[in-house]
Amino acid sequence: MRTITEVSERIVETPSTVTLRFRYAPSALPGQFVMIWLPGDDELPMSLSYTGESKGVTIKAMGATTRAALSIPAGAPVGIRGPYGNHFDLTPKRILLVGGGSGTAVLAPAAEAAARSGGSVVSALGATTAAELLFLDRARGFSETVEVATDDGSRGHHGFVTDVSQRLLSEREFDAVWTCGPEVMMRKVIAAAEPRHVPVFCSMERQMKCALGMCDACALGPYHVCTDGPVFPAPQLAALPEFGRTKRDSSGRKVPL
Repeated sequence: MRTITEVSERIVETPSTVTLRFRYAPSALPGQFVMIWLPGDDELPMSLSYTGESKGVTIKAMGATTRAALSIPAGAPVGIRGPYGNHFDLTPKRILLVGGGSGTAVLAPAAEAAARSGGSVVSALGATTAAELLFLDRARGFSETVEVATDDGSRGHHGFVTDVSQRLLSEREFDAVWTCGPEVMMRKVIAAAEPRHVPVFCSMERQMKCALGMCDACALGPYHVCTDGPVFPAPQLAALPEFGRTKRDSSGRKVPL
């Protein structure tokens, strides 16, 4: 059932990314998502970037609806239903977080919860350019170490965040890797962690319409991302030919990533 609430705060995070905070009573666990409805527009699946009493979603301009969401002011009504899906297991004590672009949004509340329970988090954050690095200051609050990579070299490592994560995996011991970002990036993270026998958990993004596993829009091999995910252990994904190669468009057709 959808609940209508008001945007309590609008925060510009990067030139292309905005966080909307709102009061929403149902409890949520790090990694879960909600369906957010913009009156007069579409409903969007959004991972929760804040999971407390004051929840939040962090939206990156990708299409017409997400671009419209970026201009929603504080006080505007939005519809929320959920939360849906599974969540990150918070029991590992030494965690490598690998966030690509807006993928850092779903990882942040999980890392904060892990740090509160005594876990140690090392974060590797990537973006196209320094201005697009998401939650860098927030990551410093929950991380033992934060390293960054930018495609254009404007901050940190000049190159991909997978270069940084591969080096960190060779230098330190971890109990788990949590990652979210482009699927090509996550495939590389899995490949780097596999020979070191470090389990990897990926937060997946797919087209979602119902969030109940009925419409088949988010089908990923034998799984529905909305109900079997969005957090998947690496072996489940690595066995799927479409992982990192294809996705489904709004009509359900497979298209290249």
